[in-house]
Amino acid sequence: MSVMGEIRALIVDDEPLARRGLRQLAAEHPDLAIVGEAGDGREALDALDALAPDLVFLDVQMPELDGFGVVRARGAARMPAVVFVTAFDTFAVRAFEAHALDYLVKPVTAARFAAALDRVRERMRSAEALELSRRLHALLLAQPGAAADARPAPAPVPAAAPAPVRRLVLPTATGELLLDVDEIDWIEADDYYAAVHAGRRRHLIRESLGSLEGRLDPARFTRVHRSAIVNLDRVRELRTAENGAGHATLVLRDGTRVPVSRRRREQVAELLRRPAG
Repeated sequence: MSVMGEIRALIVDDEPLARRGLRQLAAEHPDLAIVGEAGDGREALDALDALAPDLVFLDVQMPELDGFGVVRARGAARMPAVVFVTAFDTFAVRAFEAHALDYLVKPVTAARFAAALDRVRERMRSAEALELSRRLHALLLAQPGAAADARPAPAPVPAAAPAPVRRLVLPTATGELLLDVDEIDWIEADDYYAAVHAGRRRHLIRESLGSLEGRLDPARFTRVHRSAIVNLDRVRELRTAENGAGHATLVLRDGTRVPVSRRRREQVAELLRRPAG
């Protein structure tokens, strides 16, 4: 990001109308500056070298060299933050395998664009904080007398974790639903999706449990199993197996039973013992 906190973005799409649409959506966000466009994968590689953007909106389907081909040609380590853009959401799995921050399905709505940009901001704030702490540490080591100081150099200050999200954007048949995290009972893995249970409703979101775990408040939401995250406020009871096999089950207020893995049982029990608030 620039010294002013501006996100410099490159748009890559072989359709001029699609590029214009993304520009119009970007114009609603003062901290997002579109520094260039590319109409195919080869142009994208040149633009990445010439412009060094912080973010690239990268079309998946392009002739000759597609979006995934751009990532392979440049190398994942040298890519800026990536938000894939596609006309088909079946490309979502490959997008996340390519370590994209998010992906957008055409036609892109303003709400979905804003949600993706929020994820970009969170990632960049975290990366910027880490880089600043590293520079400060290097500066201290470079000061006169630093080498003669027998005391160990202080460790770099860890980057501040992004603030937990207060709501999730969930796709629906008619658009998108903004769901407050207070409404969530638990979340389970469902193939390449996550199923968010809120009251009597079940919503699918194209995000991994690991990603959701990193965005939710760890004081309220905890991973109890490789395939489940639970809102601790919804837990009524922790049941352990009578045969001492190490298995445990959480019983939620609505009667739902969620298994707890053996290696997470003690951690979950400790979290439940903590006083509320």
